[in-house]
Amino acid sequence: MQKITQAQSNPFPHSDSNKRYYTYDYYLRKVFGAKCAKLPLDGGFTCPNIDGTCSTGGCIYCSDRGSGDFAPEATLSISEQIKRQKEAFAKKWDVSHCIAYFQAHTNTHAPLSVLKEKFGEALAQPNIVGLNIATRADCLPPETVEYLARLAEDTVLTVELGLQTSDDEIAKRINRGHDFAAFVKGYRALREASDRIQISVHLIFGLPGEDEEGMLRSVRDVSALSPDQVKIHLLHVLRGTPLAKMYEAGQYRPMDREAYIRTVADALELLPPDTVIGRLTGDGKKEELLAPLWSLKKTAVINDIDKLLYARNSWQGKRYKEI
Repeated sequence: MQKITQAQSNPFPHSDSNKRYYTYDYYLRKVFGAKCAKLPLDGGFTCPNIDGTCSTGGCIYCSDRGSGDFAPEATLSISEQIKRQKEAFAKKWDVSHCIAYFQAHTNTHAPLSVLKEKFGEALAQPNIVGLNIATRADCLPPETVEYLARLAEDTVLTVELGLQTSDDEIAKRINRGHDFAAFVKGYRALREASDRIQISVHLIFGLPGEDEEGMLRSVRDVSALSPDQVKIHLLHVLRGTPLAKMYEAGQYRPMDREAYIRTVADALELLPPDTVIGRLTGDGKKEELLAPLWSLKKTAVINDIDKLLYARNSWQGKRYKEI
């Protein structure tokens, strides 16, 4: 008798593999009919908790590039950045379908004229089939929301909102610069403006002072909003950041591998089954990473999350109705 594979016995409906959650790859193939290369870009934006709009110094974990460490330098034009990224990606991936990903800093923290120029230039490049904009929910004034709604009529638009935690005390500790109420206000403004905008919410596990139950409270709060996508990141300690000083002084201990894998599996069970999972762990440049070093083996971590879900006979959304 032929053995039934994990893919064949997978009870999760939004999958054609052994993955028991709604992977971003599966979503892209459904939408575009092919895999897509996601090209990180730096639009030269800053951040409201760097430039003094709401704070200075930035989030305690953020590098000088504002999470855009894998993007080209902002001194290059958007078209030149896309060209270089395509050339780099083409060594390993098909670049016939590409998503322009404005990743560095806060990509709606600028006058509307600047946004139109940057995003328009990106969409005018060959093989760009979609646009992802990383920003904050407190940087969505009405005129920007209206523009994004119009933009979503012409391309597949994803707006990525960094929440990190719904706990206001933890948010203060990391110098986030806004509370959960402000996040919900921005989220709802986008949702009400257009049903074509894909909203992706970012969460970080392992923030200073937040235990596993606190992380799962944030997951429950996000699940209640029914986002289109969720990204789960592991908190990295990068050289030159305030978090690095805390770590070196013994004031912060990174999350251990087993706890992270367990918490991610718990989180997946609580998220809506039709929410796309944009990622399950984060990337940090090897030369800049202080801790945790186990995070460098990202594929092994993801494989162990898969194994745990299988061992539990569980899948994304299994406990969603408990919320």
